[in-house]
Amino acid sequence: MDSAATNAWKIFDEVKPDMKPKEVMEEANRCLFCFDAPCMKACPTHIDVPLFIKKITTGNMKGSARIIMEANPVAATCARVCPTEELCEGACVLNDASLPIMIGDLQRHTMNWAMKNNPQLFEAGEQNGKRVAVIGAGPAGLSSARELARYGYQVTVFEKQAEAGGLDTYGIVPFRLPKHVALWEVEQIKKLGVSIQTNTEVGKDVSIQAVLDGFDAVILAIGMAHVPPLGIPGEELDGVFDAIQLIERVKSGHVTDRFSGKKAVVIGAGNTAIDAATCLKRLGAARVQIVYRRSEKEMTAYPFEYRFAKEEGIEFRWQTQPKRIEGDENGNVTSVVCAPIMLGEKDASGRRRPIEIDNAPFPMNTDVVVKAIGQMRDVPLIEAFDLAHDHGVVAVDPLTYQTSNPKVYAAGDVIFGNGKGEAMVVAAAEQGKKTAQAIHEQLLSKI
Repeated sequence: MDSAATNAWKIFDEVKPDMKPKEVMEEANRCLFCFDAPCMKACPTHIDVPLFIKKITTGNMKGSARIIMEANPVAATCARVCPTEELCEGACVLNDASLPIMIGDLQRHTMNWAMKNNPQLFEAGEQNGKRVAVIGAGPAGLSSARELARYGYQVTVFEKQAEAGGLDTYGIVPFRLPKHVALWEVEQIKKLGVSIQTNTEVGKDVSIQAVLDGFDAVILAIGMAHVPPLGIPGEELDGVFDAIQLIERVKSGHVTDRFSGKKAVVIGAGNTAIDAATCLKRLGAARVQIVYRRSEKEMTAYPFEYRFAKEEGIEFRWQTQPKRIEGDENGNVTSVVCAPIMLGEKDASGRRRPIEIDNAPFPMNTDVVVKAIGQMRDVPLIEAFDLAHDHGVVAVDPLTYQTSNPKVYAAGDVIFGNGKGEAMVVAAAEQGKKTAQAIHEQLLSKI
């Protein structure tokens, strides 16, 4: 990377610096080490928060890292992207007296120590002769692979991308989650003997039947795919982007000046929309607006993401529905024509239903449009495994994560949806752990 590119890349340096040693000790010593630990109960992976913080106060950083990663195999990522104010910190008893312990920051400090010192925290279990295939190397797949390796299984992970890590590696902007953090977590799992075959797409590079026949159990952890079409005229114009693909290119080092000085409109108000908008701003866009057909109250982005976006200068246009994208004679985007929206009764999602106000369209001049309205599901692959599903949401037993095929299990985004849980990295990690445990309990009787 030349000097110009290096300087350009600095705009994507991690926005939140690590705590200073004095800050760490002062914050850790504020912890009351509660016996009932509501913070631990509020964490989907149930990290023993008081114990990992206690280890920090005694200088036992390796012990602190082990406590954290025992519960959460992708803890370095989660320390950066988890909505801690809604989870562990939201449950802290000090909320009623002063300020909650900065649990996320303390966890990030411990994980930064681990990444720098790279201690061997876990060992693979004694081989038991059983083989498990994991399809997808995102948080759920990696978590299940790590647990299975510790149980003594021979684990092979199939990943269609060039690098493992899934959403953590490709789908979260680098100034919130640097790529090297996710790849370090991948390396910890590979150290346990897990084979991760990248650039390998199941159903294309390796047959589904070969996977079913060659392994004692299969875990489907394929996450979700790219953003679906808006279904409005003009999507084919030059200047219309998929938010996931845009972030993926930036995360892979493709810094470009294409957006410098441009006006941009991001459609959607989830975490990916926030990431895309702030990414565009850091790439030099002069003005970035997020349009959302519901109100601020109904937006799905985390509160801390929303605050960050406003700090970055992102503008929000609520109750605004894009109707068509217009362009010039050369096929370049020039505007998005939108309609104002009023909100009706709640729909199946629990949010108020958007109702378009007739005969009141208005244009928003823009050079760039980014689609961030959710993600599609890999229904063809799910159906190739002949699994029961509801529009791509795979049906599983809520205790064992077993699908309609007793040999196949599923975890992560592929089972989120239709009101079943929230698609958080930390929740996917916990599901991966539980899936591995269920497989172990089933196959243990056959060993």
